[in-house]
Amino acid sequence: MAAEIRIFNPDTLGKPLGQYSHIARVKGASELVFIAGQIATDKARNLIGADDFEVQCAQVYSNIETALKAVGGGWGNVVQFTTYLVHSQDVPKLRAFREREFPKFFPNGVYPPNTLIIIDRLVNESYLLEVQTVAAL
Repeated sequence: MAAEIRIFNPDTLGKPLGQYSHIARVKGASELVFIAGQIATDKARNLIGADDFEVQCAQVYSNIETALKAVGGGWGNVVQFTTYLVHSQDVPKLRAFREREFPKFFPNGVYPPNTLIIIDRLVNESYLLEVQTVAAL
């Protein structure tokens, strides 16, 4: 039985500030998948896009897509993101990336909830962002 995923923004909360929704409701999920935070590395653990937020962002989301495919899922199965940024100055860059790429990932225009957290650093100072994902299959 496939999960019934309903992602929405109740009128009582107002419009989100970016490419995300306030609520994801999942019914009948036969399986929840928790994908560890993905960073800008390739399969061989090489950093991709040193000092380039845009390139790192593309690699992070590519890694998420690879993980989703590994469990037989896709972007439509995502029910939540948690995004960690090292520099608050990168928030506009993240928004621009999501405004450009999310319509490709989520063609129905319904974007999963996302919590954005600014932190001191990641596991290696070269990494500029990390994105954790929850999916329902």
